[in-house]
Amino acid sequence: MTQPAENPADEQGRLSALRRLLPFARPYRGLIALTFTGALLATLAQLAVPLLTRRIVDGPIADGDRGALVPLLGLALLFGTAEAALMFLRRWAMGNSSLAIERDLRDTLYQRLQRLPVGFHEGWSSGQLLSRATSDVSTIRRFVGFGAVFLVVNLVTCVVVGALLVVTYWPLGVAVLVTSVPLIAFGLGFEKRYNAQSRAVQDEQGELATDVEEAVQGIRVVRSLGRSGLVFGRYDRKALRLRELQLTKVRTLAVIWCMFEFHPQITLAIVLVGGALAVNTGALTVGGLVGFVALFTVLLWPILSLGFLLAQAQETASACDRVGELLDAPLTVTDAPGVQPAEVARPARLRFEDVGFRFPGAGDPVLAGIDLDVAPGETVALVGATGSGKTTLTALVPRLLDVTRGRVTLDGHDVRDLPLSQVRSVVATAFEEATLFSMSVRENVTLGRPGASEADVEEALRVAQADFVHDLPWGLDTRIGEQGLSLSGGQRQRLALARAVLGRPSVLVLDDPLSALDVHTEALVEHALREVLAQTTALVVAHRASTVLLADRVALLQHGRITAVGRHSDLLAEVPAYRELLSSSAELAGAGEGGAR
Repeated sequence: MTQPAENPADEQGRLSALRRLLPFARPYRGLIALTFTGALLATLAQLAVPLLTRRIVDGPIADGDRGALVPLLGLALLFGTAEAALMFLRRWAMGNSSLAIERDLRDTLYQRLQRLPVGFHEGWSSGQLLSRATSDVSTIRRFVGFGAVFLVVNLVTCVVVGALLVVTYWPLGVAVLVTSVPLIAFGLGFEKRYNAQSRAVQDEQGELATDVEEAVQGIRVVRSLGRSGLVFGRYDRKALRLRELQLTKVRTLAVIWCMFEFHPQITLAIVLVGGALAVNTGALTVGGLVGFVALFTVLLWPILSLGFLLAQAQETASACDRVGELLDAPLTVTDAPGVQPAEVARPARLRFEDVGFRFPGAGDPVLAGIDLDVAPGETVALVGATGSGKTTLTALVPRLLDVTRGRVTLDGHDVRDLPLSQVRSVVATAFEEATLFSMSVRENVTLGRPGASEADVEEALRVAQADFVHDLPWGLDTRIGEQGLSLSGGQRQRLALARAVLGRPSVLVLDDPLSALDVHTEALVEHALREVLAQTTALVVAHRASTVLLADRVALLQHGRITAVGRHSDLLAEVPAYRELLSSSAELAGAGEGGAR
């Protein structure tokens, strides 16, 4: 199974990864500009208070002129009111922009997951995908809505206040700037370490999410085998590893916080001692010292918060990298440039012309030199041993996978030259592992044809022998729960078959969709299915004798090649490998007809 790199922080995840957010932020640049403007103006309004304090101490207080205090205090109140209004504006604009960016990022990521090929999803654990689509996107939103704003605003505040400190009394101002150099060097030094630790935590959270999902979905198997302790032990080991990784990150963050907390206290002591000496020598007035200290206290929050904000920026950079792994994954099954719909009849002619398929990175091909012509309205059964390539061959028709050699055609049109939307509307597939969604029976059945009439739905349910849905508490409107686990395996297969039949496809692909049915129900489904197969072109993966007998012809697949094609009776009489394959099935041997495994 292909997995993402565990710790790619040496090559990526630095703050430059945040540039990936620019395309998502661009549509909301007005709100973002309003956010930064409000934050900066609020900071400037806050800086006015220390300057007014200096004026009050050196003016009305020093002169004993109480009347002169009134306008200065009124001015201070005005600046305070302006700061409050600007903070409201900043929060409003920031909330709107960050939530909009989060929504767009989630939509883009979800659409990308829908478009990525089946092979990609087979190579990734679901927990890793879920953690990127949920927790990582939330991390990005928190940074966009808070961290990014204050990281920029606080840096600007540090620069502006630093300049004001130098102007107020340059010896102390220069001393403050000099003491900041070690702090900056320290912060940059911890950047790479903290990023690697953040990435390790995020990846382990994805692994833990995978374990939870597998345990919930497989709860019946786990309990029936009495392996709850084993499953919990595996989960607990990963939870302990996650705890250790998080503690390592916390220790690093604690050191960062300690240094950023320690710096302003030392600097304040230097300012007070130096300022007192300057006042004593007459180089600085008392009001000047009070104003200088008041200005420096404005720096306390920006300095203290820089450690946290830089750490948050690193976590967000890692989240951007993790999300980027999905957004940058290649789309190997896409529409060709300038592709246009073409006429495809119902039923259609399906042809495999010298078809070959090899999985990326694999040595030997799964399929090689496949030639098969399925006439309109004909049903062909694919028979072969496990691993012969039957499921892979059927996946090439709706372009779940793309051929690596040759071509698959519908009425003479290469499926790669047709829009994906058209291919998947004229080709319907029912899989052996029936997948249902957490919605009503009606929504599941009409998934491929939302506008189907009530009569069409009832007909599809009749063909699939799925009339049991009328006995559910709310009939077709009954929600069947995640993965349809409230239903039996046979019931799920029948609903999946009804969904495929309802689509009225030009080509129907059935990958052993009756394997979970009992003999009686299977016979009823097959009897009704003959009516459907007479009106469409069908490719059926057969694992039972009765399924083989539904077909007009049978294709024997061995080691990725079609070695024989013909009627069941002819192959049984003339092809030893076919007879041997059928004789290996106890069910078919007992039936006297043979079958396919």
